[in-house]
Amino acid sequence: MTNLNSTINLDVKKFFRWWLRELDFLVPEKIRQLVNEKQGCIIVRPEENQLALTYIAAREGGYAASQSGTGAAAGQIEPLAILERNASGIAQYKALLAKDGRLAKTDLILRLTGQEAIQKELVLPAAVKENLSQVVTYELDRYTPFKAEQVYFSVKQLEAEHEPGQIRVMLVLTPRETLDALYEDIKTMGMSPLFVDYEATPNDLEQRYDAYNLLPEHLREKTANTPRLIYTALSAAVFLLLAAVLVVPVWFEYRTVNALQEKIDTLEKDAKEVKALQLEIDAMIDETRLLIAEKSAAPTVVDMLNSLSAIMKDDTWLSYAQYSEGNLQIQGESPAASALIGVLEDSDLFVNARFVSPVTQDKISKQERFQITVDVSPAIATAPTQSNGRRK
Repeated sequence: MTNLNSTINLDVKKFFRWWLRELDFLVPEKIRQLVNEKQGCIIVRPEENQLALTYIAAREGGYAASQSGTGAAAGQIEPLAILERNASGIAQYKALLAKDGRLAKTDLILRLTGQEAIQKELVLPAAVKENLSQVVTYELDRYTPFKAEQVYFSVKQLEAEHEPGQIRVMLVLTPRETLDALYEDIKTMGMSPLFVDYEATPNDLEQRYDAYNLLPEHLREKTANTPRLIYTALSAAVFLLLAAVLVVPVWFEYRTVNALQEKIDTLEKDAKEVKALQLEIDAMIDETRLLIAEKSAAPTVVDMLNSLSAIMKDDTWLSYAQYSEGNLQIQGESPAASALIGVLEDSDLFVNARFVSPVTQDKISKQERFQITVDVSPAIATAPTQSNGRRK
């Protein structure tokens, strides 16, 4: 059953190595050949006083051969020669190089047998993971019958399951005298091994990032920096192109959104100005309607005067008239001032006619002097009637 409480360890280096391998797979084969001339691998395996050479050709997608050299497709693994570890072997190897030009473009791997190396699996605390090689150096005499100064060794953490707080480690070692003698022989022949491993646990030729190497640092081949720099540049270019594919569309969308936002801001500004003008127009319309309503609330002074002139008899005279806020006040003389109240009430224009002061009689003209106030109706006044006499 899956333990959901287990800690997930993310190996960043391993991820980037896998990622670089995937990018390398995308690079066309011809470009890879231009960058890296190595197009195969020679496995050198010691057999007593002889060296057995096997050629493993590389093809697109990696080496066809398996780690043990079995199960590969026909023609991918080719035994080359068995060389004596003496002067005749040197001459035989030089002749082989001259005859087969592809051997100059191969990596050379020295693969030890059970006669030259041993392997042991260790279980160590997980805390020593960062200083694995140093810890094994101190404790080597506990795990093996050798001391650290007697052997060349290499350690590699295994992916196998282990108890919490522990790691499983593969330890491979070989006596220094044995490897020094082998290295001296193959160096004399003109061979320079890329690394040395053990045939019981060979390195994966397709994943050399995780390869272990029994060859000490001072004997290792100095790799050229140019192919590595070119691969790094190609990887960086692919990374930049990938980033461009992801970022450029977003950047264009961002610019488009900004341009649209600028247009929206401009339209919003224009809309606000139009709305302000609309409010001003509506305010003016409301004021105009109010003025029209106020003007329509009462008839004009001309209409009132025409109406008074029409309804007053010829024997009635007006000496004073004042209109204010819907109220008309008149003064004058009439033979029968009391009759004027009824005359005014009968008009459609005037209502609520009343005397504001007592009626008096003029001693000279014998007419009744009156002062009447009347409310003006908001209804439209009727057209004035043309009388036969004078209009007052």
